[in-house]
Amino acid sequence: MNDILVMALFAFLGAAAAGLLGAGALRLLRRRSLTASVAVVAAVAVGAMLAGTLAVAWAMFLSPHDLSVVTTVVAMAAVVSLATALLLGRWVVARSRALTLAARSFGDGGDFAAPEGPATAELSALSRELAATSRKLAESRDRERALETSRRELVAWISHDLRTPLAGLRAMSEALEDGVAADPNRYLRQIRTEVERLNGMVGDLFELSRIHAGALALSPSRVSVYDLVGDALAGADPLAREHGVRLVGNRIEQVPVEVDGKEMSRVLGNLLVNAIRRTPADGTVAVAAERSDVGVVLSVTDGCGGIPEEDLPRVFDTGWRGTHARTPPAGAGLGLAIVRGIVEAHRGMAAVHNVPGGCRFEVTLPMAGA
Repeated sequence: MNDILVMALFAFLGAAAAGLLGAGALRLLRRRSLTASVAVVAAVAVGAMLAGTLAVAWAMFLSPHDLSVVTTVVAMAAVVSLATALLLGRWVVARSRALTLAARSFGDGGDFAAPEGPATAELSALSRELAATSRKLAESRDRERALETSRRELVAWISHDLRTPLAGLRAMSEALEDGVAADPNRYLRQIRTEVERLNGMVGDLFELSRIHAGALALSPSRVSVYDLVGDALAGADPLAREHGVRLVGNRIEQVPVEVDGKEMSRVLGNLLVNAIRRTPADGTVAVAAERSDVGVVLSVTDGCGGIPEEDLPRVFDTGWRGTHARTPPAGAGLGLAIVRGIVEAHRGMAAVHNVPGGCRFEVTLPMAGA
């Protein structure tokens, strides 16, 4: 029993010495290729076995013949182990380099394509993560391009819409100063109308900037959808009469919601104004409010004739007004963008769908207590 303990002790000491040397080598080679690290690990395994065997042989006083036999066997094992480790390291390094080259496509604005051929479980998992990251980056680039396009359109359309009333205000003010205005009161009323329209555009820009900056402060309270829709219909009735459009409130359920009454009234007002201006005379704008599996759905259906399918995804984009809406009084194309911002701030969702003869804007809000 004592001989076995002595052999175990000498074997442990010899293997420990080889392990310490291998750890030092790994530390020195930690910035080198993976092939070198794998070779060191294999050398440590074989060296530990050889050191332990030699220590035991020295302690047990093996014959020179037996010692040479053991040394030869261990040496052959070392050669095979090191060769296998080098092949494995080179294969793993080649896969890593292929993965590195594929990942460079991120910087070039391309999509990631995983290298073909077998790979270790870790490299396969890394390839999947890179592919998922590539998809997210592609979506982010698309959103960035769409946002940049919206900004450019917004600047162009705001410049157009500001230039026209400002030119009119300048002409009317000069006419009043020179005393050549045939009806000064009519000029003054027109100036006030234009100023109010400009003030509305500035208000929309300020509201949109607060939404984009995340600074829209909400004061939610428990209100009934029936009251919100009723107030919105009453506020939009004069504009509807002016355009000869009928306002209809059907299927309005008295469902409670937790919203900011002022901001949600602005949402419904923007939707109704947009629907009334797009609906021809003698047309109908219908408003509904119903329960659904996802919350409360407020809908405004107009008679605009429908929106081209390719334009539907852009309806709520900042500055978008469609090809037929680039002249006053269409506004700066901010109304629907404000609608989406306010609704999303309430943890809701805004959508638009074509229906026979027009389109339906839907606002989905969570019910009170949901």
